Amino acid sequence: MSYGAAAAFQAAVYEVLATEPDLSGVPVHDAVPPGGGGGTFVLIGPEEVVDASDNSGGGATHRFVVSVISDATGFLAAKTIAARVSLALVDARPVMAVGRVVGIGFVKAVAKRLDEGDIRRIDLTFRARIEV
Repeated sequence: MSYGAAAAFQAAVYEVLATEPDLSGVPVHDAVPPGGGGGTFVLIGPEEVVDASDNSGGGATHRFVVSVISDATGFLAAKTIAARVSLALVDARPVMAVGRVVGIGFVKAVAKRLDEGDIRRIDLTFRARIEV
C-alpha cells in the first residue's frame, strides 16, 4: 500500500466534520487561518500512515489528529466541540474518492493552554483503517 488514499481520506474527514449538524457554525480548516484564527475552530492536522496490506488486498492505517482551538474563557467550550468531533468521527464510514474506510477509532486527547493561557487547544488523535 502507498500513501495514495491520503488526500481522499482527508477530504472525507473534512466532509464529515463540515456537515455534522452538531458542529454547525464551527469552521473546519486544514491550515490555521490567517492571523492565527480567532474564536473557536476545528483544524485537521498531521497524520502518520503505515502499510496495513494483507493477503486480501492493499490497505493502510492512518493515525491522524483533529484539533479544537478556542479563545473562549475556560475549557468548557473547547471540550464540548471536541466531544462533538469525536462522536462524529468514531465509527464513521465516509465515502472516499479512492479506497474505503473500514473504521475510525479514538486513540487519545490532549488538552492544553497556549499563548499565556488565552487560547485552549485540544488535540484528538484517531486511528483509521483504509482499504484500497
